[in-house]
Amino acid sequence: MKQLLFLLLGLLLTGAAHAHGGEDHSGTASAATPAGATSFSVAALSEQFEVLLRYEPLEGGQPADLRLFLSDYATNAPIKGAKLTLTNPEDAALKWAVTEQEPGIYLVEGEFPANKAYSFALNVVAGERADLVLLEGIKVGEKLPVAEAPSAAAAGLFSSWQTIAALLGAFGLGIGLTVLLLRRRRPVTPVSTPVSAAHENHA
Repeated sequence: MKQLLFLLLGLLLTGAAHAHGGEDHSGTASAATPAGATSFSVAALSEQFEVLLRYEPLEGGQPADLRLFLSDYATNAPIKGAKLTLTNPEDAALKWAVTEQEPGIYLVEGEFPANKAYSFALNVVAGERADLVLLEGIKVGEKLPVAEAPSAAAAGLFSSWQTIAALLGAFGLGIGLTVLLLRRRRPVTPVSTPVSAAHENHA
């Protein structure tokens, strides 16, 4: 019976190996923008403010809309009513309009002339506080990474025909071996033999 169990286990492992062929189990994680993301983001900190700039893919020579989130560094509370001035170190002639949409959320509108990396020098004036924050790495012309379709090998154990065939073969072989073992272990039915009259009288 142990041989039967070992044989079935071996067939199952063989099928599983076929189903998972080609997978990378090295544990290396991929970096960069997560696949399937809908926007890019750039963040910066100063002694007084936290700034997050979020934008969808941009194209040079096309109108650009970006969302800027401004909050207090110590409390993380949104800062409303701030006066924001944006300039670009790469091109001082670029102009940007800033409109507050919600407390701490500002719409930035303008245009980048070319597909390349830009920076924003952000001057923040909020009440009696003022600071200058640099936002780097705004990549105009870059596309968002596309999420890869799941491979057939990762669809599951039963997605591979090799696995199904191995399981069916193991099942059939297991039935055959079980029947064979039961036949070998079937108890022998005792057979009665006639006793002669002479033997009975002698007894």
